Amino acid sequence: MLLIKLAWKNVWRNKHRSLITMSSVFCAVVLAIVTTSLQDGVFDNLVKNVVSFHSGYLQIHKNGYWEEQTLDNGMIFSRAFEDTVLRQEGVRCLAPRLESFALAASEEVTKGCMVSGIVPELEDGVTKLKEKLVAGAYLTGEDQALLAAEGLAEQLSLGVNDTMILIGQGYHGAMAAGKYPIKGIVKFGSPELNDQVVFLPLASCQEFFGADGVITTYVLSVSSPAKLQAIAEQLKAGISDHYEVMTWEEIAPEIAQHIQTDKGSMYIIIGVLYLLIFFGIFGTQLMMMVERRHEMGMLIAIGMAKTKLIGAVVIESVMTVLVGCIAGVAVSIPLVFYLNRHPLRFSGETASAYEQFGFEAIFPTSTEAVHFWSQGLVVLIIGLALALYPVISILRLDLARALGRR
Repeated sequence: MLLIKLAWKNVWRNKHRSLITMSSVFCAVVLAIVTTSLQDGVFDNLVKNVVSFHSGYLQIHKNGYWEEQTLDNGMIFSRAFEDTVLRQEGVRCLAPRLESFALAASEEVTKGCMVSGIVPELEDGVTKLKEKLVAGAYLTGEDQALLAAEGLAEQLSLGVNDTMILIGQGYHGAMAAGKYPIKGIVKFGSPELNDQVVFLPLASCQEFFGADGVITTYVLSVSSPAKLQAIAEQLKAGISDHYEVMTWEEIAPEIAQHIQTDKGSMYIIIGVLYLLIFFGIFGTQLMMMVERRHEMGMLIAIGMAKTKLIGAVVIESVMTVLVGCIAGVAVSIPLVFYLNRHPLRFSGETASAYEQFGFEAIFPTSTEAVHFWSQGLVVLIIGLALALYPVISILRLDLARALGRR
């Protein structure tokens, strides 16, 4: 306790030096926490918008469908197969789809689109499609109507209750044509999805394509995205080899690769930040040892053991770094939560650049607890490691030089 009291008094003997050290640690912790939480938040938002809102975390197709995505490579709907999939550990729910391409038209405008036949209740359970509704009402299984993506509806100059005409190629080369009222408008974070998707109830879509009882895809939601690969492997082993199981990374490899590349760049930035923290703390400790050399020499001369002096200096260093870390974490928590609720938004050319790569042009933060304790712990470890410098300096202290003798 005596050493602790001595160390605490020494911290505030030179307030400017201590505050500089604490401020550097404080700023480092805040910057590290905000940077890492912002990185994970941006990528979580990307996955949520581009992946989980449409492709799901896992998809099951008939073998060969992904290489040649035609209705002829679809599979027959099977309740028994669904039950087998749902029994696999980690699979939370699934939704069948019938997907193909068609030409969407209004009175004067036509545009290519992707027609997705869904079971509305199951689809909402997997991809939260209902939450993307911005106008009109959500589908029911008995509807002879559709949901249109906002961007597609705007390009066709159509709104709720207007009629959209769909023309395409049906099952086994048959002609597919139909007209459907727009029951609702949905908006996706991904501009690519927002400009091309149309949703029909599965029964209506099968009738449109002349593909009774046929589906192309099962979209799965998992209980733990962090265990996605393990769940996928287990699912492959638990179903027939006539089917292919694909994760979202395999479905959208360009997005997965972009995330990995950007994370690698972020690790470099964090490494440079830690290096600055290292030299910032080391500089203040170096200054402290130079200023207090005479004082330490005097304490040793009057009988204070070097071990006790080392203990007091180490405790002082730990206190300085610890106060900075605690203050940094305390300030970071409300800041990160605020940026999560009110994310940074971009507009103009910057937004267009992000949208070209499938990003929604917003930067939210992740509120996972690991960002707070891990970054604070890393900075604290750096501070503790640098406490070795005063220890070595005291052990090597020349008493005569420290007291001013030659």
